[in-house]
Amino acid sequence: MLSVLIADDEPLARECVAVMLQKEPKIDQILQAGSGIEALNIIRQYPIDLAFLDIQMPGMSGLSLAQQLPKSCVRIFVTAFDQFALPAFEVNAVDYLLKPFSDERFSQALARAFEALSLSAAPPNNVTYRSRLIVRDPGRIRLVDVDSINFIKGAGNYVELHMNNGKTVLHRETMASLERQLDPDVFVRIHRSSMVRRTCVTELRPNDKGDYTVILASGENLTLSRRNRDKIDALTS
Repeated sequence: MLSVLIADDEPLARECVAVMLQKEPKIDQILQAGSGIEALNIIRQYPIDLAFLDIQMPGMSGLSLAQQLPKSCVRIFVTAFDQFALPAFEVNAVDYLLKPFSDERFSQALARAFEALSLSAAPPNNVTYRSRLIVRDPGRIRLVDVDSINFIKGAGNYVELHMNNGKTVLHRETMASLERQLDPDVFVRIHRSSMVRRTCVTELRPNDKGDYTVILASGENLTLSRRNRDKIDALTS
């Protein structure tokens, strides 16, 4: 059973999320906080599995609060401000809900959270990674073979799947969530907005600013950021 924190300085917004969560049999505890400091006190007292965080709150922002949460805690941001989406995904949010949102959109976010929680809870020796991705287009559902993906680039709440046939497929998924679904021995996160198949990399070129240009067999160039320099061994081994 799951414990959930809702941190938002608007009581009505907190109650709206709480009402929708009360329908979920997987959730047995819902805690609420009206400020970042109050939320921080809660996470110090209770184990939290899932957190719904507003961006702007008294005392501490939702982005700062996210950095205080346990690594195992899944984060969803719920806010009226769309300009903070990129920083939100940098702190490993699985979704970014813009107020006002529909019940269907909330259900999508919750489904992503449950999937992330189930993946993180799987025993290390029994981890199963995706071999195909379900891509929903208007009027159809496509199954994309992971083996046909060369690299992946983030685009807000979507990712671009760059295929070995030269085509690009837009997939509604966050980079953080997709990273957890793919085998880390196959795909390496080299930047906050990109992952690459190890076997597609043919060359690494250091740049003056401490990052690297990653050259693929297909001719595309990606960037390995300074904060991901520890991934060089994974790319070259």
